[in-house]
Amino acid sequence: MTATVISPDAIEAAPARRIVRPIPTIRLVKIELRKMFNTRAGFWMLVSIGVLSPISAGSLLVFGLDSDVTYQNFVRASGYPMSVILPLIAILGVTSEWSQRSGLTTFTLVPSRDRVIRAKAIATLLVGLGAVSVAFAVGAIGNVAGSALAGVDTVWDLSLFMAAQMVLYNLVGMAFGFALGVVLRNSAAAIVGYFVASLVMPGILALLAQVRSWFEDLQPWVDWNYTQVALLDGATKTVKEWAMLGSTTMIWIVTPLVVGLLSLRRSEVK
Repeated sequence: MTATVISPDAIEAAPARRIVRPIPTIRLVKIELRKMFNTRAGFWMLVSIGVLSPISAGSLLVFGLDSDVTYQNFVRASGYPMSVILPLIAILGVTSEWSQRSGLTTFTLVPSRDRVIRAKAIATLLVGLGAVSVAFAVGAIGNVAGSALAGVDTVWDLSLFMAAQMVLYNLVGMAFGFALGVVLRNSAAAIVGYFVASLVMPGILALLAQVRSWFEDLQPWVDWNYTQVALLDGATKTVKEWAMLGSTTMIWIVTPLVVGLLSLRRSEVK
């Protein structure tokens, strides 16, 4: 048996190992933004926001009184369809890797699942801020046009504090949808879970508060919809009320999100 001797020249001539740089986070966010709306469901949800928001704002002129023609009411009306659709967009943005069966491609190109979920979260935040900006713009146009048509003075009654609470209201709603998407990783199940939590559970908890006195004081601390309504109405002002919002956010968003992220790291992508 003979040993093979490698000369120093051959070692120096060996090609250097190529270092592959990771995909930048900005590019990942752009990809996730595009993936949110390049499907038929995402596209029509985006279209529905652009169609339903002006219709909802215009209905204020048809069914409202002259005293209702204010900037705050127009922003509320234009933002109502968004409060329903935006969480669904957040859900589809997370579950697309599993429902569209693109997870193998995504996690092969970007093995770090944390980076992918982080990019999805940033994209969700950008979509939420953009949609709320549209609501404020549509509300401003509706307020000017509506007051002119109704023959009343233009009322700009939306304070900066109230506007910030409206923005937070929509972002918390999207965060809830995002958390459901991370936990369930199935579009249909997450959407059903969202409507159960936002439409069915509030009635059950309100009924429980009526028939059980001990739960009446506990409800604001565990009922996510209760604190969301207070946030939208601008009633979240005191330290106690903000603590209630933090408690429901921890129960319904933070805890499920942490559990979902831990499960997502170990789940098999098929």
